[in-house]
Amino acid sequence: MRTLAAAVLFLTVGLAQAASNFNFAPQPGSHAVGLRVVEQYDYARAYRGAYDTVTGQPVTGEKARPVQTVIWYPAQRGGQPVSYGDYVNQGASVDKFGLSQAEIARHGSDALKNSPIGQAQVKQELARPMWAVRDAKPAAGKFPVVIYAPSFGAMPYENADLCEYLASNGYLVISSPSVGAHAREMSDDLEGIETQAADIAFLINYAHGLPNADTTKLAVAGFSWGGISNVFVAARDSRVKALVNLDGSVRYWTELVEQARYVTPARVTAPMLFVAQRPRSLEALARRDKPVTSFLNQMKYADLYLVTMNPMEHFAFASEALRFQSPQAYTEYSQAEMAEAHGWTARYVLQFLNAYLLDQAPAKTFLGNTPVQNGMPAHMATVERRPAQGAAPTLEMLAHDAAKTGFTNVQAVFDGMRRLDPKFAIPEQVLNGWGYKILATGNKPGAIAIFTLATTQYPQSGNAFDSLAEAYEANDDKTQAIANYQRSLQLDPKNDNAARHLKALGAAP
Repeated sequence: MRTLAAAVLFLTVGLAQAASNFNFAPQPGSHAVGLRVVEQYDYARAYRGAYDTVTGQPVTGEKARPVQTVIWYPAQRGGQPVSYGDYVNQGASVDKFGLSQAEIARHGSDALKNSPIGQAQVKQELARPMWAVRDAKPAAGKFPVVIYAPSFGAMPYENADLCEYLASNGYLVISSPSVGAHAREMSDDLEGIETQAADIAFLINYAHGLPNADTTKLAVAGFSWGGISNVFVAARDSRVKALVNLDGSVRYWTELVEQARYVTPARVTAPMLFVAQRPRSLEALARRDKPVTSFLNQMKYADLYLVTMNPMEHFAFASEALRFQSPQAYTEYSQAEMAEAHGWTARYVLQFLNAYLLDQAPAKTFLGNTPVQNGMPAHMATVERRPAQGAAPTLEMLAHDAAKTGFTNVQAVFDGMRRLDPKFAIPEQVLNGWGYKILATGNKPGAIAIFTLATTQYPQSGNAFDSLAEAYEANDDKTQAIANYQRSLQLDPKNDNAARHLKALGAAP
């Protein structure tokens, strides 16, 4: 892997000091911020095919998936901060590594040439100093990890202000661009989501190799499209301890969630902060021609905080958009009001992470307060809190709760989970295998309880009663062993195992 060299924008100090189109209100935390950009490949996935899809010519060079990796981290003080233009220049090497300084600079000059705010203002915004210092020496210690997933086709720096803010408050933030499966363009389908989810998983793996990363404290944040991809990751990875959704697409693309059958409320149990744009009318929702349902309403087994920022349009959750947005985009609320709401969004993200990754009491108080109690202007936001309703109905949680009594209460725990989710079921072969594994530990009453659960769920299974009989026999309960072997034979007259055991026990078939 190779670290991307910084590009320098030759802009005047006077421009940098002019009024900005966007001001990030929150003050930095106690840490200085370092920035590192790494060019690396995920060799487990192909990106380019044999032939170029534009020219039709054979593809040369590396075909593995490029993952431009951006890391913000707590750092020691000293050094010259980057400008916002340095972030924009990163876009030159999204999927093309090893570019020259001239190619990088040319990208930076072309990236915003058609901006609605005009080139004079663009130059001022690009010259703004940020907080991060390129390749600064890391601060001592290990820090919780936040993976940031950008919006549809976007770059990590779309929320550079938020990422720097979290790093200044003691978080290690890692991100990569939103890139399609086999081309720069992201696709708005299940493959697109799972591609970005795989990038997030790659970054989680990368974080495990960083000496300053505490991967036992892991969160995944995402804006828009990144706010559906991160939910897919949490459904697969129980190591994710917190989810942050900035007006995430999980709220708007429920049909894609349904296509991925593994993304279920029972598997998404990490607490979630969802910060939403101002509410839409029923008429506006109907015009979208999409199902008026929400995965958020199905999240029974995770703490959910739904914060609605009344001044915010969808675009305003990315500080990049606020920097370069057309003045005509601000209608009911002013640019200053949206910027203020954006700043409060960042504060909510920090406090949510502090509460769930660091278990900080002041952060929990913040989340429990009304917005006004936290110092927000009246009517800027509303907060809805939905605590988890109990343990998720999964085999893992069934085993965890039943183990507290040596598995003898597994039926009662199962019944409780069934009341939460009537569709909850465990395949017969899984229950059967589980029972034998418990029996092998010497816990005979626990094995009997699990095999009994199998017979109640699969009452027509001769094998379920045969296994229960074997557990009773191992427990020296001859009467119950005979009764269950006989029931097994009634259901499956060809069960030679039951017949042999009954003969050995001196009982009739």
